[in-house]
Amino acid sequence: MNKKNLIAGGIGVVLAGLATTGLIGWQAEHRRAEALEMQVAELQRQEKRSAVDRSVSAQMEEIAFEQKIISDEQRENALQQTRVANEMRERSEIERHNALIAERNAVASEKKALEASALAESQRQIAEHQRIQAELAKSIADTMSYIALARSLGSLSSIQAQVGNTELADLLAYSSYHFANRYQGDIFYPAIFQSLMTASQSMRSWPMHNGSVMGWAYMSKNDDRMVTISTYGEIMMHKKVGDVLQSQTLLNDKTYDFRDLFIEDNMIYAISRSGHLVIIDQDETRILPLPDLDFPMKITIMDDNSLLLVGDRGIAIYDKQRKMVVNTRELPFKLTTVARYDYLPLLFDDQGRQHLVKNINELETSDVPFQGKVTAFASSKNTKQRAYGMSDGTIYLYNERNGKITKLEGHLSRISKLKMNGPSLYSSSYDNSVRLWNTSSEKIDPMTLISTNSWIMDFSFDSSKQYAWIGDYNGNLHEVLLSVPMMVERISKKLKRNFTQEEWNYYIGENVPFEKFKK
Repeated sequence: MNKKNLIAGGIGVVLAGLATTGLIGWQAEHRRAEALEMQVAELQRQEKRSAVDRSVSAQMEEIAFEQKIISDEQRENALQQTRVANEMRERSEIERHNALIAERNAVASEKKALEASALAESQRQIAEHQRIQAELAKSIADTMSYIALARSLGSLSSIQAQVGNTELADLLAYSSYHFANRYQGDIFYPAIFQSLMTASQSMRSWPMHNGSVMGWAYMSKNDDRMVTISTYGEIMMHKKVGDVLQSQTLLNDKTYDFRDLFIEDNMIYAISRSGHLVIIDQDETRILPLPDLDFPMKITIMDDNSLLLVGDRGIAIYDKQRKMVVNTRELPFKLTTVARYDYLPLLFDDQGRQHLVKNINELETSDVPFQGKVTAFASSKNTKQRAYGMSDGTIYLYNERNGKITKLEGHLSRISKLKMNGPSLYSSSYDNSVRLWNTSSEKIDPMTLISTNSWIMDFSFDSSKQYAWIGDYNGNLHEVLLSVPMMVERISKKLKRNFTQEEWNYYIGENVPFEKFKK
């Protein structure tokens, strides 16, 4: 039983095992079937999907083809556009290149235009400068031509006056001044000034003294009475009323040989070569002998208000308060003239020295800066110049600033007197003339203020500086007008006619517009 049971049990186990195995196999098969079904289904799905994909792919291919066609068209269009763009770019590049060339050409043209403009402006400026220079040169040439004409007319006026053709002489003198003044020429040029003096009849003369006029002075600055002395012992007082010179004799004594005159506080001091000092105080006349002073010749004032009396070889002090000579000093040299410098008396000797008188016992001596005998002296504080007149007629002009010495030649004989008024130097001489020198000119040429038939001994000016009064060796008094405006006014009033056209063309010139001078 047990055996059978065991067998049966074994079979059962086997069967059970088989059944289990079969079940397991079935299950496995079933799973494989399911897996296959699933695979089939998956395959079917994949097939469907593949079909769809193929359909889609086909569509996509169609689309892709269409897109390709479109793309080819677009590419062709793009290529065409590229070609067009390239062509445009090339054209643009060409145009840009041409534009650059054109710009460079424009810049070059502009540069050339600017250079041309600058050159044209420079040439215009040069031309304008040349025009201005030409006009200036022409103006200068015209000015110089008219100034030369003025000088020539002055000379012609003097010639016509000498031959007695006064009408034409007056016209020529007036035209000489007219052109000189209009073109800023020197109206004091000798030929011009001399013609004005002659035409204006600027000199009047009166025979007054029997002897040589040695001194001339006003009674005071505000008194128009003047006093003159002569070598014939005459002292006279004058006053000009209109064209008449009224005179009275204060002293007439041939005993005296008066050489110099000094006036102060209405007191008249006259020194005589005879060795006397004559003092006139209104109606009182006193005679003071000077026994210790040989051959007195000059009177001047000292800084202490006393008078210095100068002889040939000595000096003396006259005390005006005590009315007497208080001191006399003999000098070891002979004096040639006496002047004033820096408010002090200045003595010149025949050895070429000058002596500044500080007081009668103190002389500051120095050498004259050139050779010769000094016979006249003057100085100007404004121009810092000194003028030395010499015995041979030469005048030396000394510049105190730089020591320069200028030799002035014009007089033919001894210089008798010098006066300076700024740059104007007046000189008189034994050559019978008084001359005027403009010391500020580069070339200092003299003009003759007066020329007589006698030595000029002394001269002076009125308070207005418009007239000069001159005394000569023959005893004549001369009044000389110095004011050019007054001369021109006189000539203008004298003119009797204008130039004829023929005279104008001959004397003035056909190229100068005709003018009428007679008003």
